[in-house]
Amino acid sequence: MDRRSALGAPQVGLLPSGPLDAITDVAGVALGQVTLSEGAVQTGATVLLPAPGDLFLHKLPAGLAVINGFGKSAGLMQVQELGQLESPIALVSTLAVGTASTALIRDALAQQPELARSLPTLNPLVFECNDGWLNDARALALQEAHVLQALQAARTAGPGAAVAQGAVGAGRGMSCHGLKGGIGTASRRLHWQGQPFTLGALVLANQGRPEALTVAGQRIGPALQRRLAAFDAAQAAEASGPERGSIIIVLATDAPLDARQLQRVARRSAAGLARTGSDYGHGSGDVALAFSTAYRLPQRAEDAMPCVTLLHESALDVLFQAAAEATEQAILHALWAAEPVQGRDGQQRQALTALAPELRTQPPAAWATLL
Repeated sequence: MDRRSALGAPQVGLLPSGPLDAITDVAGVALGQVTLSEGAVQTGATVLLPAPGDLFLHKLPAGLAVINGFGKSAGLMQVQELGQLESPIALVSTLAVGTASTALIRDALAQQPELARSLPTLNPLVFECNDGWLNDARALALQEAHVLQALQAARTAGPGAAVAQGAVGAGRGMSCHGLKGGIGTASRRLHWQGQPFTLGALVLANQGRPEALTVAGQRIGPALQRRLAAFDAAQAAEASGPERGSIIIVLATDAPLDARQLQRVARRSAAGLARTGSDYGHGSGDVALAFSTAYRLPQRAEDAMPCVTLLHESALDVLFQAAAEATEQAILHALWAAEPVQGRDGQQRQALTALAPELRTQPPAAWATLL
């Protein structure tokens, strides 16, 4: 049976998706994006609001998994130590990490007059991938105002809104398996002892080699590499070198888990990443964060800690499955939604479905004879 997602990508895994098949299927999660696309500047910002209200005063439990640590993200150390998420999550290009951090700090200062006075300082959480093949990263085009604009777009859209995917936001200049990559998202619904839960994934896909790409269990990479070489031999040669891209994976769930359990869930996103053909190469910065919206953790010591009934460890198996499936699906969505982009110095990335349009119309079982 050829099951397809709303974007036309193969529907992978066994669990059903949520109504949007997006991270915003998790109640309370909102997303905003700003895209910069003019000549050599091909970049942007994607900002995720994990929950409504004041995240600094009322934090979320979170767990971090560094699959491969070749990266320059900000805020990871404190999340790893405390297991708490206290800011929006910004996704940007590598050289914009400092800019995005300052933007999140400015926003928090505006909301909290006692921040860095009677209250502690903010731990802004910023993730990055290098979009320098398409984007003139040296231009430092992304400004604080753009990040704040993306944050405001998340607040305006609110929870439960659809998510633009592909070459948008932080994904504008990203490459995936030698093709156009970028923003992708997906969700999976699950049950434990009759209770329904949702897990959503958001990826900034900038990883992989073309010859390694695997879709719905079909190794289409070698045929893809041949087509890419016929389209642009120089681009194909550059893309088939060592894996040196990156991927950021953000998982959200409404299941009541603590930071240790969330770290375990975050690790399983690597299974979904591997299914698409990535082997987390030396130069690939691959980082996953998982958080729960089921309860909040107070900033102030005088506020009572919540009394929460956590899911049993045995329940994690289905969450592990959901994490792997949603991550794999989100990567496919990034590839299927992406459009061709030309950036600095005339360099370009072709879109997967432009290079191989039959992937949209034929079932995976037929791809071996078609490609």
